[in-house]
Amino acid sequence: MSSIWGRHFVIDIFGESHGPKIGVVIHGVPAGTVLDFPRLRAFLDRRRPGGEAWSTPRRETDDFEVISGYYYGHATGTPLCVLFHNTDMRPADYEDRPNRPGHADYTGYVRYNGFNDPRGGGHFSGRLTAPLVFAGAVAAQILEKKGIYAATHVRRIADVEDAPFDKMNIPRELAESLAVMRLPLLDQSKAADMEQRVREAAADHASVGGGVECAICGLPVGLGSPIFGAAESVISSLLMAIPAVKGISFGEGFGFAGLHGSEANDAYVLMDGKISTATNHNGGILGGITNGSPVIFEVV
Repeated sequence: MSSIWGRHFVIDIFGESHGPKIGVVIHGVPAGTVLDFPRLRAFLDRRRPGGEAWSTPRRETDDFEVISGYYYGHATGTPLCVLFHNTDMRPADYEDRPNRPGHADYTGYVRYNGFNDPRGGGHFSGRLTAPLVFAGAVAAQILEKKGIYAATHVRRIADVEDAPFDKMNIPRELAESLAVMRLPLLDQSKAADMEQRVREAAADHASVGGGVECAICGLPVGLGSPIFGAAESVISSLLMAIPAVKGISFGEGFGFAGLHGSEANDAYVLMDGKISTATNHNGGILGGITNGSPVIFEVV
């Protein structure tokens, strides 16, 4: 079962949506790492449903318990194991229920010969993003010590679009301000229309799609490999662990189809004695290897 990801920083996700517990085992947290638990909690709260029009009606506290790998205020260097206790479980809601379209009920049943736990999607559920987010929060605290940070905003909901990132300039202050917004947008004038699209769909017992634009800033030149180890491939393999994600594009993405080569190229320039690019159409990756510009991608 491919619920284990990574080579140097390895995460192992376990549990089911309506089982008693879910969790993650993280390998590769450097010994001596001090984790800021209030910030971990705040990171998890960004994921946790809070009664918004766009969130699930399920209510979980996302309280977590570290059961190994952390001792006297420091990571031990051995596997860090974290448990989340499911409290809002309603398994009876899923008894004698037919396979739901758009879910993994049928495919999971066939893949595991009928022995899978189908309640609320089981191991395929969005509930499993809680331990995934915890692992991401730990990684973020490790990376920020190296000057690496991420920024994210809602790029689109239904037919309403936010402004895109400036692909060459995403200051840390912007990333921090987006992280505390109820609906993270570059253009807050779009918020009302986005929320209205969600409410209209909910009133019609429907739902809408959306997209999120992400940026990773501060990465050095030279990370990644050609062919199968491309930085895009590695990033995409993790993003596809999020249920409902169906598309990922880097830089101009599918917009490249409408560009001439001269418009898509990122010319090299010398800035402060270092080689850089004048533009960032390729999203910070060339030949599967980071080029020092922000890595930009959109997830749908």
